Amino acid sequence: MEKIMRTFFLFLSKNRFLTKMAKKYGLRFGASKFVAGETIEEAVHVIKELNNKGLSVTIDFLGEFVDSEQEANVMADNSIHAIQAIRKERLNAQLSLKLTSMGLDISDELVLYNMRRIMDVAARNQVFVTIDMEDYARCEKILQVYKMLKSEYENIGTVLQAYLYRAEQDLNHLARHSANLRLVKGAYKESAEVAFPFKEEVDKNFKKLIAAHILNGHFTAVATHDEKIIEYMKLFVLEKQIDYDLFEFQMLYGIRSERQLELVKEGYNMRVYVPYGKDWYGYFMRRLAERPANVAFVLKGIFKR
Repeated sequence: MEKIMRTFFLFLSKNRFLTKMAKKYGLRFGASKFVAGETIEEAVHVIKELNNKGLSVTIDFLGEFVDSEQEANVMADNSIHAIQAIRKERLNAQLSLKLTSMGLDISDELVLYNMRRIMDVAARNQVFVTIDMEDYARCEKILQVYKMLKSEYENIGTVLQAYLYRAEQDLNHLARHSANLRLVKGAYKESAEVAFPFKEEVDKNFKKLIAAHILNGHFTAVATHDEKIIEYMKLFVLEKQIDYDLFEFQMLYGIRSERQLELVKEGYNMRVYVPYGKDWYGYFMRRLAERPANVAFVLKGIFKR
């Protein structure tokens, strides 16, 4: 049943009609649990509350189905606005973004133009930027853009997905670039031709990537809600005497919030991924696909009066 629900919600996440309807009717049906509002001003309020609890943040202006140069430029403008808000409000925050939102599927010139606009502002304001990973079909192109930008800017990182067979090779190659990486299991639906089909295999590769990257001396963000992975990481850094400043845990806004605070109290660096914007539908559907408990929460919110 869980696999069926995951497939169903991932299918819904790609529906353009429902995406447009969600923009029209706003954050309803429980989406506000996972999305910090529709504007940067609303997101800033949430970030300040998280910062006050000892949590770091990475913010993401949500966007799906960017099909024109104008839309990509608007997305880039919003990312620049977010960077400026981080600096102005003195937030303990970074920026995350997707290259498809910046024009990756439109042209190489457009995505690089928008990314350099963003990175110039980020460098001046000392804000770190992470390029999110997307589906397998775009993986190679995303890494190419990242490596190009990394040769020009220091304050930039990217993401590797442990469920992909190629992840270990990519990690070894990125080690030459002293890459700051967020390591995740992976949230897209991929075929067994390119990704490990079973959770046990993904978990094993995830641990392997974590160990390799951090032992290379590179900053490692371990993005997971899996308690077994969290405990593995805690034991690993203890055994290897890894400095706590060399890694951090990352989780999504609205998921395992109490555990996030516990990790802070235990002395670990904990960063929360905080999305905002009107284009929340696709992101919301993917969160429902990840955990059946999220669906139960939403249904409770809909019918509760």
